[in-house]
Amino acid sequence: MKTESLTPSREDCEYTSCYCEENVWKLCDFVRTKRTAPLEQLFVVFISNDNRMVPLWKQKSGHGDQPVIWDYHVVLLQAELQSEALIYDLDTELPFPCSLKLYGAEAFRSDRHIRPEYHRKLRVVPADSFLLNFASDRSHMKNPDGTWKMPPPPYPPIHTAESHMNLDDFISMDPAVGWGTVYGLRQFLHRYTGNASSSSLSAAAASR
Repeated sequence: MKTESLTPSREDCEYTSCYCEENVWKLCDFVRTKRTAPLEQLFVVFISNDNRMVPLWKQKSGHGDQPVIWDYHVVLLQAELQSEALIYDLDTELPFPCSLKLYGAEAFRSDRHIRPEYHRKLRVVPADSFLLNFASDRSHMKNPDGTWKMPPPPYPPIHTAESHMNLDDFISMDPAVGWGTVYGLRQFLHRYTGNASSSSLSAAAASR
């Protein structure tokens, strides 16, 4: 597998806290520019739900074994036919990259033991489509008085000829909106690992 050279090391990736969608855009742009892998192998994964309350474990901003409840989170998925699927998450304590089986067992865990309003959905967008269509003016990160909730990235906002802000179309888990395919957590894990059972994922991760 060409995992070492797909992206820079975690420490060398362009990263701004609380701007995960732009961090992943930068990872995709790196791959496109440096041609470290075919873009067809890469997918941008938005994790959210209709309530915009999704728990993820093993996040750097978490405490102990408590999950972080995000309104949404974004990671990069590498899915090759002949190789194990990998997740690139710059906000996790898990390895970078991390096998999807391990990420599923440790970060997603299972929806079976959490309340329905916290069940995760995932919008999977091909990386080339994401690079072509994503736009954010960062207005979601501003307070009513115009100050920043968190400092923005140092580079200009990402926009296209058609849009300056369509982030909500990516966060939305309405299949009729935006780009890509929307999955439930079990569907997603089955599609990309071939196994949706959290207990099986934990066993597989433990055996690595």
